[in-house]
Amino acid sequence: MSKRVDNPLFAQSERDMIEANAPLAVRMRPRCLDDFAGQEHFIGPGKLLRRMLDADRLTSVIFYGPPGVGKTSLARIIAEHTKSKFHYLSAPAATVKDIREIIEVATSRLINSSARTLLFLDEIHRFNRAQQDVLLNDVENGVLTLIGATTENPYFSVNSPLISRSTVFHFEPLGVEDIIKVLKRAIFDSEKGFGGFNVTADEEGLKYLAVMCDGDARRALTALEVAVLSQIKADNTKEIHIDTAIAKESVQKKSIQYDSDTHYDLASAFQKSMRGSDPDATVYWLARMIAGGEEPRFIARRIVVCAAEDVGNADPMATVLAASAVQVAEFVGLPEAQLALAQAAIYIACAPKSNACTIAISQALADVRAGRTIPVPKHLRDGHYSGAKKLGHGEGYKYPHNSESGYVKQDYLGDGINKKYYEPKEVGREKNVKQYLQKLEEYLK
Repeated sequence: MSKRVDNPLFAQSERDMIEANAPLAVRMRPRCLDDFAGQEHFIGPGKLLRRMLDADRLTSVIFYGPPGVGKTSLARIIAEHTKSKFHYLSAPAATVKDIREIIEVATSRLINSSARTLLFLDEIHRFNRAQQDVLLNDVENGVLTLIGATTENPYFSVNSPLISRSTVFHFEPLGVEDIIKVLKRAIFDSEKGFGGFNVTADEEGLKYLAVMCDGDARRALTALEVAVLSQIKADNTKEIHIDTAIAKESVQKKSIQYDSDTHYDLASAFQKSMRGSDPDATVYWLARMIAGGEEPRFIARRIVVCAAEDVGNADPMATVLAASAVQVAEFVGLPEAQLALAQAAIYIACAPKSNACTIAISQALADVRAGRTIPVPKHLRDGHYSGAKKLGHGEGYKYPHNSESGYVKQDYLGDGINKKYYEPKEVGREKNVKQYLQKLEEYLK
């Protein structure tokens, strides 16, 4: 039998050695709820997860949020708080066999000692549906408590039956003040941080790290570790000062988070900002997509859709400019295409808005799909082929240009249906369209 099993003290010393040499971000993981930073909307006093823990009624949960916001740390804290045995599995490396072994151990533990088991399954979205299904019965029966962590929207990436057995908690990126608090704790902590060194930092330097890490505490602590270790000499008593210049060197380049969830959220914010006539928000979300590496053609398509859907005939040039942006994006690519994309997006944001065309086609399609299909009136049918006259096609059609006004009254819809789909609004160019249609109606009276 190995020393690892025979001698628990030796195993503990190994764990201590590994932890001592772990990166700062690992060493500085909070050990209790009071040290945990951020997520006050569900872990703060009186909030849902805190109430569940205080009442000792924790059910299986899914932690959903970006990297570096405390999902793993909070799972470990919860295991300690609930006096549960903690098991960690990373979904990309785990198998169904691994899960079954933990379930077997959890069942035995529950029967023999009434002790609870908490399984933390990191990146649960990487499990396929068959692998996720293995957990269903034992999660429902309470054999183990599951904490699944995912950076992707669980409502798309996790089985519905597993979602229905769990409570989803959405983690937000940490705020600047939360990150600064974490950094200061690392500087002054003599056991796990840099308290044993003579480290000082000015507020601007710490704020720079907090801003550039984009709410990711792990990234901020890694940058702090680089800033400190790169200045340590043989003499540990020498003062190590972190200012903005050192902070900039330690971060080098900001990493922009851009995944499948961010892709759709940013596209939504971008289009809604154009629709909402906010050019500043429009160009910011555009910049986020460009910096995140979004395909320029995808961005251009969003601009075209918004031009047709939200501007329409209030300013027909919006669609023309949007179509040009598509051509430019495909012809020149980034970075030059960002100029045409910005021009078109800002133009649409500043253009008068009308969704009259959108409403018209939506209502017409609803009638086509749900109502009786209207046959084309005979006088509107094609009368240019041989035999058309025998069928009566085209007979009685009045050519509008034969009238001095360029307009004649005739039935264009058929079956005596008198329904209005297009109702122009009193905005932009569409106001002129509305006035023109009103004049035609008055002319026929």
